[in-house]
Amino acid sequence: MSELAGDIVVKARGLVKKFKDFHAVDGLDLTIERGMIYGFLGPNGSGKTTAMRMLTGLLTPTEGTVEVLGLSVPKDAETLKYKIGYMTQAFSLYGDLTVQENLNFMATIYGLPSSKRKQRIGEVMERYSLTELKNRFAGKMSGGQRQRLALATAVLHEPQLLFLDEPTSAVDPESRRHFWEQLFDLVDGGTSIVVTTHFMDEAERCHKIAIMEAGKKRADGAPNDLMAAMGANVVEIEGPNLRDIRRHLLGTRGIMAAAQLGARLRVLVTDDVPDPADFLKERPETDGATLIEQVRPNLEDVFVTATGEGRQ
Repeated sequence: MSELAGDIVVKARGLVKKFKDFHAVDGLDLTIERGMIYGFLGPNGSGKTTAMRMLTGLLTPTEGTVEVLGLSVPKDAETLKYKIGYMTQAFSLYGDLTVQENLNFMATIYGLPSSKRKQRIGEVMERYSLTELKNRFAGKMSGGQRQRLALATAVLHEPQLLFLDEPTSAVDPESRRHFWEQLFDLVDGGTSIVVTTHFMDEAERCHKIAIMEAGKKRADGAPNDLMAAMGANVVEIEGPNLRDIRRHLLGTRGIMAAAQLGARLRVLVTDDVPDPADFLKERPETDGATLIEQVRPNLEDVFVTATGEGRQ
């Protein structure tokens, strides 16, 4: 992280967004420090994109206050737009313009002086492997190429804070991995990043995350800290009849959730059970199991304990 990591780049208190009687975001509090990747994790409809649009000044909150880079939003949204970058979930550049034409247009929108424009366009084309594609129409590019172009335009004016809304939802796993390496390069260069995702592996890459459900923040913190504090231990079971074992375990004391992953059943046992593996071995439901062992939790386990099934 940068030496200014103690600085606050986003501060929101009591953030609410209502559409008629529907609460898209309900009472959101956020504190995001400089020099980190902060993620919103949640399913579609959980309020991630609505929250991000309020932070960027594109939506006016129904209630609550927002400060981004020390500016009040949405009052100072016009000033803020030159200090932030925003990459939307859907590709929003011009398909009938070439890569270079799109970059030139966005450089004009951001007010880059002509003396710097050519230099910056050359830099981002080189960094994001677009130089050989500079005369390619954006509408003729692959998903990974469009993603790189969208990121290049979002950082063209060297923003202090970058907002990315589901940036990898339409690309292959290799492009996703490479994209995240590029994000960490940006952080090393002093950029702070806010990203929305529904991919658990991506959320684990973030320095901190907010788990969203039905417009509310259910958990907030570093992924490892959330795993340590989730209130459950994880046990995996191998053997025959895993579907029957799951069905019989659900709803019994000490069992928070159970889900089959391939040839194993992953069971969340509340942390008031002193030895969760022995606890399951002694239960009649697991008779015939060939392996029962405690394993490391992951972020999906945190998500289950913080939302829906685990909160009932």
